[in-house]
Order: sequence, then structure tokens, then C-alpha cells
Amino acid sequence: MILLVPFIGALYGMLAVIFGAFGAHALKKTFSEEQLKSFETGVKYQMYHAILLVVLGFNFGFNSSLETYIVYCFIIGTFLFSFSIYGLCLSAAKGKKLRFLGPITPIGGLILVIGWGLLLYSFVAEVI
Repeated sequence: MILLVPFIGALYGMLAVIFGAFGAHALKKTFSEEQLKSFETGVKYQMYHAILLVVLGFNFGFNSSLETYIVYCFIIGTFLFSFSIYGLCLSAAKGKKLRFLGPITPIGGLILVIGWGLLLYSFVAEVI
């Protein structure tokens, strides 16, 4: 688990750079301005959480289930949030919007919020 977390963080980071470049160059011609902004939001959130996963992977000892839950929230939440946005944008640009992805984005966002809440709790619990 200890090496898997920074690996996933690095993978998410690498994909964020690739998707960001793809969006800025290849998709700029086919996406509307709104779709491009949504796509960029997915890339930003993916990169923020990629960096966070690398940092947590090297700082957590994974001695508690709380640390594991935090990391799972960030891995799963990022995947659901960002990749559902990518799917929505790409499918809409092709004229066949995958509507089932719409509810997945806020679920991913909620899981990210839970991860941040658990991380905050871990800091508070350590002080108390």
C-alpha cells in the first residue's frame, strides 16, 4: 500500500499533464468554451489530488484505517470526479452525451470532500 499510493499519484499526475495538453491543443477546435472549461476543471482537480497522493504516500505510515480511508477517498473521488467530466465533455462534443455520467461527477466530488474532512479530522485528532 505504501508504494502504491505515490505510484497512483504519479500516474494521475502524468495523465493530468497529457489530458491538459490534449485539451489545450487537440480539443480546443472541437469543444465549446464551456466544455473546455469543464475539461480543464477535471484536469486541475486531478493534478491537485495527484500531488496530494504523492505527498500522503510518502508521509503516511498506513498504520491506521483512517489513513487508508483518506487515501481511498482521494483515489476513488478523483477518478469518479475527473474522469466523469472527461467522459461528459468528450461524448457531448461527439453529439452523444453520456448522461449517466452526470450524477457520477458530484458523487466523486462528495467523496473528495469526505477525504478532505477525514484528513482534517486526522490532524485535529492528533492534536487532541
